[in-house]
Amino acid sequence: MNTVKFRRARHSDIPALLELLRQVNLVHYEGRPDLFNKVTKYSESELFERIDNVDNPVFVAVSSEDDTKIYGHCFCISQDHRVPADRLFTDIKTLYIEDLCVDENARGLGVGRKLLEFVRNWAREREYYNLTLGVWECNPNARAFYEAMGMKPQETVMETIL
Repeated sequence: MNTVKFRRARHSDIPALLELLRQVNLVHYEGRPDLFNKVTKYSESELFERIDNVDNPVFVAVSSEDDTKIYGHCFCISQDHRVPADRLFTDIKTLYIEDLCVDENARGLGVGRKLLEFVRNWAREREYYNLTLGVWECNPNARAFYEAMGMKPQETVMETIL
């Protein structure tokens, strides 16, 4: 693989984004078919709107030689706890990673690490306090990756199936 660069997602990226969303959802569906449907998180029209949302960026990792070749994506959501109505949290701004996926054909090549570093630097430059995400227990590879990237559990959600 050649080198990777990063940019905001464009409407022309939607077919590749749908494929990556299919791949990541399949991991969740296979791990927890009792919770996940075998569909993608976003439809084509929803992705069109999501990409246009400047406050909640979608980044893509692309080939430095051909920026239409997408190796991975990262959907982000800005969470601002500095508003007066949020009494529970301190005065911080969080960047939540809603979804991060590297194409199954590019895994193990450092794309995910570079993409997460890019997003971390992007957030740091915009004075976010922290970067957060959720990882499902049925996806131990993802958990190991995030821990290797220096992330630590912030909160644990427990369940009992009835």
